[in-house]
Parts: sequence; structure tokens; C-alpha cells
Amino acid sequence: MRSNREENVQEHSLQVAMIAHCLALIENKKYGGQLNPEHVMALAVFHETAEVITGDLVTPIKYYNREIQKAYKNVEKVAEEKMISLLPEELQEEYRPLIQPEEEIWYRYVKAADTIAAYTKCLEELKSGNLEFSMAKDTLLQKIHDMNMPCAEDFLEEFIPSFSMTLDELN
Repeated sequence: MRSNREENVQEHSLQVAMIAHCLALIENKKYGGQLNPEHVMALAVFHETAEVITGDLVTPIKYYNREIQKAYKNVEKVAEEKMISLLPEELQEEYRPLIQPEEEIWYRYVKAADTIAAYTKCLEELKSGNLEFSMAKDTLLQKIHDMNMPCAEDFLEEFIPSFSMTLDELN
């Protein structure tokens, strides 16, 4: 979609990492979780590594049907392998679990953080008058609720209101 403010992968990954870290902290403090927030944050930092090679494919196309979704996952896997192969050999196996995580439990928090970051992007665009993000905002909010993650609900309640505030309102 047309954006009033373009966002690069590095900015997006940092925001996702900060949100993922916070989700892990909330999970641990309020819900008895045993997550390593720094590990979750590291996974989030590298969650878009494939896009260095593939670029970003918009969500409606990426998830249009199972065949496209499966094909794109394969493209991402090849791109991730290429990125890992570009690292010095002695570091490749250190980065592999960050670029290609196998621990679904940890990565669930990254997925939630990624969705929350997309939601905040919608809020920022809407705040600047870009109505093109209206439907995406509602869809993403529902997707967050559907994740059934109390820590994500707490994040929405505690932190999301500030994304619609002006600098004067924050002060």
C-alpha cells in the first residue's frame, strides 16, 4: 500500500525485536512463562533476513493460497541458506538457529510482535491521514486477538494507545 512514511527492513526488525522482548517479559512476569526475552529479541532481529534477497512480498499475495504460500516459503528458505552461506564458516552454525529457528514456542512471540508492529504502522499511517490502512488495521487487530496470547492483549492495552497520540499528548 502507499505509505506516507516508508519503512525499511532494519527499522521494522528493530521495532519487532523491541515488541517481542516486551511480550516475553510480560509472559514471564504476569503469566509464569519461562522465556528468555533476549533470545526472543534476537530471533526477531533476524526474522526478515530472507528479504535482503527476496524483497518484501505483500501479505495478500504471500497468503493468497496454499500453493503460493508454500512456494514463497521455499524461496525464503533458499534465500536464508544463501545468507547463511555468506557468513564466515565458523559463524554459520551460530547464526542458523537465529535465521531459521526451529523452536516454535519462541517464534510464536516474534510472529505476534511482527503483527503488532504492522498494526502500529497502520495506526501511524491513519494518524497522518492515509485512509488506505483502515481495513488492514482492523484485519491485523483481529489477527492479534485470534492468536490467543494474553501477553499480546496486555501489550495492546498498555502500549498501543500511545501510538495514536501526538508528541504533546505523550508529554
